[in-house]
Amino acid sequence: MAEDFKGTDLLTSTRAFRRRLDLTRPVARQDLLDCLDIAVHAPSGTNRQPWRFLVVEDPAVKQQIGDYYRKGFAAYLSARTPRPDQLGDLASGQHLAAHLHEVPALVMVCSLGRPPANASPLLLASFYGSIYPAVWNFMLALHERGLGSTMTTAHLAYEREIADLLGIPFDQVTQVAMLPVAHLLPGSRGPGLRRTPAAEVTMWDRWSDG
Repeated sequence: MAEDFKGTDLLTSTRAFRRRLDLTRPVARQDLLDCLDIAVHAPSGTNRQPWRFLVVEDPAVKQQIGDYYRKGFAAYLSARTPRPDQLGDLASGQHLAAHLHEVPALVMVCSLGRPPANASPLLLASFYGSIYPAVWNFMLALHERGLGSTMTTAHLAYEREIADLLGIPFDQVTQVAMLPVAHLLPGSRGPGLRRTPAAEVTMWDRWSDG
């Protein structure tokens, strides 16, 4: 059921949903398509619309993707020392990793083409900048309908293996994100995580470290 959101409310309350994903309730394909129809209205460089979406619902395939995700997430955790204020987020991430295969739908977001290994910052900015706005559109559309997700990338440590599993032509298509999609369990609809006020991160005319 669609939520009664005002524009600003939707923008400030859409967040990374992990613990609140309902693992027991299927997500209708039409709901996914309706949200993806909004995703594809995102801007892209020269309007090339490079996005492709692969929705995984098969439990056995989700289990295999989950195994790769857990290995990638474990490697990510072992390479960092979190600050005390990040422990809650990491616990939430661990919860998702443990239950990823139970999420009703995994939406693999792909972009046509593959940037070369020595791609310039300009090329990379254009490549990824032409796909991530569609991800955000999708997340907003989900939340408006009482669904939720979070953008994940830990599985990309095994992008080639997952490409083989799903039949994605690795040399022609780049996986850029995976979004686990589910209905939301009851919870607060208030603002998302704390944010530093814009005035504290905005400079005028010249960069300043102060």
